[in-house]
Parts: sequence; structure tokens; C-alpha cells
Amino acid sequence: MDRLAKALLRYTEHQSGESPYMTGVDGMMIMRSDNPKPPSHMIFRPCMCIVAQGTKWATFGGNQLEYRAGQALVIGIETPSVGRVVRASRGEPCLVLAFELDLSIMRHVAAALDELSGPGNEAGSGILVTDFQGPLADCAFRLVRLLDTPQAIPTLYPNIMQEIAYWLLSGPQGGDIARMTLAASPSRPIIEALHCLRDRFREPVRIEELAAIARLSPSAFHRQFKALTLVTPLQYQKQLRLLEARRLLITDALNVETAAFQVGYESPSQFSREYARTFGAPPKRDVVAMQAKLQNSRATAGEVQLDTA
Repeated sequence: MDRLAKALLRYTEHQSGESPYMTGVDGMMIMRSDNPKPPSHMIFRPCMCIVAQGTKWATFGGNQLEYRAGQALVIGIETPSVGRVVRASRGEPCLVLAFELDLSIMRHVAAALDELSGPGNEAGSGILVTDFQGPLADCAFRLVRLLDTPQAIPTLYPNIMQEIAYWLLSGPQGGDIARMTLAASPSRPIIEALHCLRDRFREPVRIEELAAIARLSPSAFHRQFKALTLVTPLQYQKQLRLLEARRLLITDALNVETAAFQVGYESPSQFSREYARTFGAPPKRDVVAMQAKLQNSRATAGEVQLDTA
């Protein structure tokens, strides 16, 4: 972890603008925080977030997961979350390497393993925290070093990702990882229903309809969906609606009523109440604060570019 932290620190010190820093590898970013940060809302795709230094929280519904230096958050599904940096300082910034998981690589590696802890008979959680040390930490270090030689990325990056898949699937939590990522796992029918809910989040969707997609009874579907995502189907849908509404308000400059209707709310007042509970401020006030933050970020990036020109 010490080598990885030094590599991430060196990389971020040569970047302009603010974290997160996108890299030359598609789907891979590096995050640095010099102080604790307030909660930020996002939608995760299947990914791994490795903490090399500092501590972060990730909240899914009412479930809060902490991961610190030497640990990684592994997410095998697409899901909304609230993230927060809880331990960081200028002398010891929080440093995180995050990259998307290639599920096809995970399945290819799993098929070649002679012994793989089985994924079980029922869908489990699609989110977990695992230790990221030894061979896994070495793989992460080589991913960061790879950024120094962009011409080598297309050839070497897939090989390193195969190594990461091997160590994850053959490790002590291999069964949980397999359940999250393999096509034949018991979680797949739930994920099919989740994709339907994601694609139709603006529409009223009945639990019975989603359960039929997953080939389960409504009660079993509800239980297994929450086990996989840590939220209920209705909470999942509401978070998608509110995140999309926030995007519409900030980037498309829609008014509150129009944004509420576009994401599926019938009552703007209910929308405003749920928006404030989620983001900590009513829609108009939140949008003003977010726009000011974006402007300050752009101004800072411009100053850095002028200073380094």
C-alpha cells in the first residue's frame, strides 16, 4: 500500500484541476482529497475502489460501509450510493484508485479455475469490502505505473485485470465475488429485474412485474433484491429519479416542476421534500450551491493552467 500511495500521490501532484482525475485507461480514475469531504451522490457501475491512504464511507440505503488504507470497495451491480471522505489531511491525503470491473474477464478467469468457492443457492450482496494487499496491491501499483507508458496500455492492461480477477476469485471472498459477477450465479435473475427497473425508473413499476422477470415470488424478490443492493426496489427507483432530476436541474437548467415530472413524480411538492431529504437542501438552493461549486472548480483549473504555462 505504501508503494501504491506514493505512486498515486506523485500522479496527482502533476495534474491540473480538481479530483477526480480521469486517466489514459477507460473507466479508471484517481481521487485525492486533502481534507474530509461532505457526502457526494453518485451511481456506481461494477467497479473496485481501492484506498491506498485515508478512509472513506459508502452508504447504500441505510447501510454504511467503511473502507480504509489496504481495503477496497467491490461493487458488482449498477447502484446509487453516497460516498464520503472521512479521514484525510494535507500531510496525508486520502488517495483512491477506482476502475470498472470487466465482467467478461471475471467470467473468463472463473471458467479456468479448478477450484472456485461456489456462489451459493441464493442471491447475496452485490457490494462488499475486501482486503487489498499482497498480490492485489502489486497489481494496483502496476496499473498506476502503466500510466507512464500510454503505448503499453492496450497490451498490458487486460493482463493486469486478469490477474486482479484471479486473486479476487481465488481469495477468501471468492464465492461472494463469483455471486456478484458470474453469469450463472443466483444473482443474475435479480440483476435482470434491476436492469428493467433502471431503464424504466420514470414509470410506475409494480413489484409483481419485477418479481416475474426474476422468476420469484414478490416476497422472495423483495428480500433478494435488498440483499443484493442493500436497498428496496422503491428506494432504488427513488434514488435514480432524484439523481437524474438533479442532473436536469443543473446541466439542462430545467425548473423544479418540469424536472419532477420528467423523472416520474406526479407531485412537485413531494419531489421537493424528498429532494431536500436526500441532498440536504431544497432543489433551488441546492442547484445554486452546485453551480457555484462548478464555477469555482473551473476557475481553479484555469488558474493552475496559467501558473504552469
